[in-house]
Amino acid sequence: MKGEFLTAINLLSKEKGVSAEVVIEALESALVSAYKRNFNDTNINVVARIDPATGEPRVLVEKCVSTEPKELSEIGLEQARRIQADATVGATVWEDVTPQSFGRIAAQTAKQHIVQKLREAERQRVYHEFSERVGELVHGIVQRIEQRTVILEIGKTEAVMPPPEHVPTERYFPGQRLRVYLVEVSDTHKGPQLLVSRAHKTMIKRLFEQEVPEIFNGTVEIKAIAREPGARSKVAVSARQEGIDPVGSCVGMRGVRIQNIVNELGGEKIDVILWEPDAGKFVAAALSPAQVQRVDIASVEKTATVIVPERQLSLAIGREGQNARLAARLTGWRIDIKSDVAVAQAEQEAFGTPEAPAPADEAEASEEATADAVADDDMSGQTEAGSAQVET
Repeated sequence: MKGEFLTAINLLSKEKGVSAEVVIEALESALVSAYKRNFNDTNINVVARIDPATGEPRVLVEKCVSTEPKELSEIGLEQARRIQADATVGATVWEDVTPQSFGRIAAQTAKQHIVQKLREAERQRVYHEFSERVGELVHGIVQRIEQRTVILEIGKTEAVMPPPEHVPTERYFPGQRLRVYLVEVSDTHKGPQLLVSRAHKTMIKRLFEQEVPEIFNGTVEIKAIAREPGARSKVAVSARQEGIDPVGSCVGMRGVRIQNIVNELGGEKIDVILWEPDAGKFVAAALSPAQVQRVDIASVEKTATVIVPERQLSLAIGREGQNARLAARLTGWRIDIKSDVAVAQAEQEAFGTPEAPAPADEAEASEEATADAVADDDMSGQTEAGSAQVET
């Protein structure tokens, strides 16, 4: 029996990836449970001990010394003195009742208890392992799709990617290999539950860290990110060391680095700009590729009024307002975009200078666009001036 227990301890330890101490604790608890179940008495005080070196199990029951023992929790004086020479009536002794002859029921009870304990230990191991990886990119394989929720296998653990974490332009199917962002790990009654995402904006940051050595080692810093998954992202970067071109570092020779990120994101366009400490310059850079004539800053209202050439108005606003919207999110400023024609007309009217009505096409072109956003609180700092736009 000693050899069997020691073998079981070693096998379970390797199979479940838990320490031998955890397995021994589970076995000791199982022996206690099996003994109580076998004798149908849960009131007795039982302990189990297993020698980690030999695997020898021992089950001990606390018994009260009695002249006429009638209960399982009692023991005769003569028998008690075989265990403890100075035992007296009314005292307690621990009797060795090691289950060498346990029947099938006891063995099955022990097995079930051990499996339960090991399952709990494995759940804790998985939870702690992935808790330390929250915020990282992990690799997974799509197992199935349930009501639009993608179920992935990451190692031997399942992860869920609900619809809000999907990239709208991507299609998922069983067997597909995906790189995903680990959002959180929850310890539920069913075991650790991993929440992953392809749409999280921090996934952009992690991809840049993997593709751009200067970002990984800290000489180039990502200051802000604005993303509309599957469509477009804007990334503001700065250099922490003189002589380094942060935008060029991110783009790479012939655009290789940025192209690798774009490919991973299924063709999502990425604008990389140089972060500016001056709010006006930063807003102007954030609206690239549009050319900006002037930016008027209202610090109290945190509003930036941007004047662009008439021919650049549509480009500054972007399709369905996307460019202006992303620029507002990136900078944290409310942005009002106006054409130079509209501003000139407004100034002339303000000074009372009569002017013939503008042609219909010019009147239509003098529209305004407003985009609101909340700044990324965790991304602020200072750097040198400059900008660049990368669209792949």
